[in-house]
Amino acid sequence: MGSGTGNFLKVVLKNFDVIAGPVVSLVYPLYASIRAIETKSPIDDQQWLTYWVLYSMITLFELTFAKVIEWLPFWSYAKLIATCWLVIPYFSGAAYVYEHFVRPFIVNPRTVNIWYVPRKKDIFSKPDDIITAAEKYIEEHGPDAFENIINRAGKESKSSSSSHTFIDENHRYRYY
Repeated sequence: MGSGTGNFLKVVLKNFDVIAGPVVSLVYPLYASIRAIETKSPIDDQQWLTYWVLYSMITLFELTFAKVIEWLPFWSYAKLIATCWLVIPYFSGAAYVYEHFVRPFIVNPRTVNIWYVPRKKDIFSKPDDIITAAEKYIEEHGPDAFENIINRAGKESKSSSSSHTFIDENHRYRYY
């Protein structure tokens, strides 16, 4: 091998992630997506639609945390390996990630987000926290009334997925 070929191979190997990244993450999935559109099978459509959803999430993550990612020298290689796992049909990585992580989070949320929004009387009043507000409510209305609100909120959150707001004299309680 001549020195020109050796230098070329060194440059290619040093920048493998820059060369392989777009091919693995864009060119092949684009080609496979077009082929999936032309087939009658919904399985390959789901595979590539799922891949594009995950690729979009990775891109949004990169855009959001660009300043942090630029300090991680291994990020491009980790992204390349993860993208290979998502793209190669043998592994079905995109389907696995979607079924085990994304879908349960979106379709069936298991947590109830409780937001406490205090209503201040003036700018100089001490901000309340949720424990102080609960203690005040129990003092004013009794523990049974507080339990009724908690039970009612639990029943309503199981029956519907929309947000609800309870309003007291000085406070607003919102849960989703």
